[in-house]
Amino acid sequence: MSALELARWQFGITTVYHFLFVPLTIGLAFLVAGFQTAWVRTDNPRYLRLTRFYGELFLINFALGVVTGIVQEFQFGMNWSAYSRFVGDIFGAPLAIEGLLAFFLESTFLGLWIFGWDRLPKRVHLATIWIAAIGTVLSAFFILAANAWMQHPVGYQLNASVGRAEQTDFLAVLTNPVAVITFPHTIVAAFLTAGAFVAGVALWRLWRHPDLDADAFRTAARVGAWTVLVAALLVLVTGDQQAKVMTNVQPMKMAAAEALYQTEQPASFSIFTIGSLDGRTELFSLRIPNVLSFLATGSLDGKVEGINDLQAGYQATYGPGDYVPYVPLTYWSFRLMIGMGALAALGAVWILWAVRRRGLPIGRWVMAVAVILPLLPLAANSLGWLFTEMGRQPWLVFGLMQTSAGVSPTTSAAEVLISVVGFTLLYGALAAVEVGLLFRRIRAGLPETPAAGAGDEVDRPVAFSY
Repeated sequence: MSALELARWQFGITTVYHFLFVPLTIGLAFLVAGFQTAWVRTDNPRYLRLTRFYGELFLINFALGVVTGIVQEFQFGMNWSAYSRFVGDIFGAPLAIEGLLAFFLESTFLGLWIFGWDRLPKRVHLATIWIAAIGTVLSAFFILAANAWMQHPVGYQLNASVGRAEQTDFLAVLTNPVAVITFPHTIVAAFLTAGAFVAGVALWRLWRHPDLDADAFRTAARVGAWTVLVAALLVLVTGDQQAKVMTNVQPMKMAAAEALYQTEQPASFSIFTIGSLDGRTELFSLRIPNVLSFLATGSLDGKVEGINDLQAGYQATYGPGDYVPYVPLTYWSFRLMIGMGALAALGAVWILWAVRRRGLPIGRWVMAVAVILPLLPLAANSLGWLFTEMGRQPWLVFGLMQTSAGVSPTTSAAEVLISVVGFTLLYGALAAVEVGLLFRRIRAGLPETPAAGAGDEVDRPVAFSY
């Protein structure tokens, strides 16, 4: 394999791995803040115990997210130096703000939350977790604004003398139509992920220990399930809007998502298709009429350009070359993303039915739902990123720089291979640590609420103590 192929593999592995932690961190921060708010308002110890229980799970996940996120920035200089030089003037501002403002907002106030249980007034302490949660959202926005520029470059001018894009309008970068719709879609997906995690953990506890803290975990199961359902609806709405923006700025990605080679008006949406390995020949498909037209244009009889026409147009604009992404991967990642989210919503409905009227979930499917439910949104998130990034190929920056031009010219294939193997082994070890810590804390159950007058133990801080 060439250095380019290995560099792409490494960035893909580290990015997908890091993004397993990001949405769970964002959504779980708000749900933990919600539990603590309920405790402050009601003084019900059930909510305090849920805050501490899910708070420790949140901290474990946050720590792994920070560790894996640091690698992302280093890769730009190691394997993608040509790309870094080209986009540095554009990426510098949003990434700097993300690091100096959003991340420090998260880490500072999260530290106050961890160590401030017995040192800060109750409502001030509550404010720290809310500010930390807001920091996670701000961090996501600036990262997504930078990524949106790769999808749809705005607010720049090309400096031919130095071979780089230079920023001319920072506000245009932040209000990029791709960023404006991708941001809410990503955030509600994060809530879906966190809701599924909270509900799955609660369901597992109810199944394994039905007589231990059943009321508290029923509450957590309901909160998680309702979060999944509301978030799933919002994911559907924002995803619909994102499809229309994508069709406008990256029509090839939408055509590849449907494996649509010939322009159609109206265009149908295939739920399931069997075709050749390259995706060019359709053997069988199950289709819904007019749906693709609505997704792409907002009209049931809208025109959707096909891959062949778009390829000809791109060649006329950008010169000879193959501008078609790998269609089978784009096609199936798009559908599996939608399918995983839909299954998570169905699992949430089942949980609400199972714990109705103070009941306890019974049956052989309980364990399977408890384990699989948190994994479905995680898989959907990863598939969404694969679709977003692979559907843009062969462009690294759409219309400006192809992926083959962005790799570091002096990095050898052997050097990249060594780092790929090293990162893969390291991330495998970190995964074992993450899962081990999570399961150990989940098996321990809710922390006890100390009796009044117990001194410092009344508000003992949440910490990593094992």
